[in-house]
Amino acid sequence: MDEDRWIEVTGLHKTYRPRRSEPTHALSDVTFTARRGEFVSVVGPSGCGKTTLLKILAGIVPRSQGTVRVADRDVTGPLPEVGMVFQTPTLLPWRTVLQNVMVPVEIQKLDASVYRERAERLLAMVGLDGFEGRHPHELSGGMQQRAGICRALVHDPAVLLMDEPFGALDALTRESMNVELLRIWRESGQTVVFVTHSIPEAVFLSDRVVVLSLRPGRIAEIVDIELERPRTLGAMASDRAGVFVERIRRHFNATSVIDS
Repeated sequence: MDEDRWIEVTGLHKTYRPRRSEPTHALSDVTFTARRGEFVSVVGPSGCGKTTLLKILAGIVPRSQGTVRVADRDVTGPLPEVGMVFQTPTLLPWRTVLQNVMVPVEIQKLDASVYRERAERLLAMVGLDGFEGRHPHELSGGMQQRAGICRALVHDPAVLLMDEPFGALDALTRESMNVELLRIWRESGQTVVFVTHSIPEAVFLSDRVVVLSLRPGRIAEIVDIELERPRTLGAMASDRAGVFVERIRRHFNATSVIDS
């Protein structure tokens, strides 16, 4: 396996062809790679194909053209090597926190006794030990999202895909979740592809930021984020981070189509 090309996307195009309306060209000639263990964010204006790109990587949506490989496998459908965290936690309300985290284990018919121990360790890692028997309505939004992250990680995927997972949280909770995510990533070693509308968030979290253009989404630039790790919230306000934020924002200043 080539660990420098843990994720490899080449010449990716996606066109949606609904039966009763005109085709929509969502992505055009997208090409990029991600190294094993790298944290890559994707930013771009609304409707540029960020979520479509993530769903193609997850094998949920088929590509129209090009090649997509994850962990040295062609993506032609959902892969056990991939975990996904959605915009909302989508926890099953009738199941406990631990039961929700175990859903991928049940779907993939893995050894529940082995993975239950891993699920409990993950919940402890994100500060949810003692909440295993609670139900989703008993948790705050941030706690629910932590449980969703545990669910995506429980089967130890090679790649973690995250689609604006903190967009619905208040600013303070979102900042704390960013710090928590970096800690989880550092301890788990997963390769992360993270979609966000927030340029400062992308800079704070990432090794590299993939900048997409207006639809159809094309690669406008791939920016290496040369900030030291580990990072604290202070790094988000540093002059060095500001340089990267402004470099990315220049792609959108003319039309003001992306959040600050």
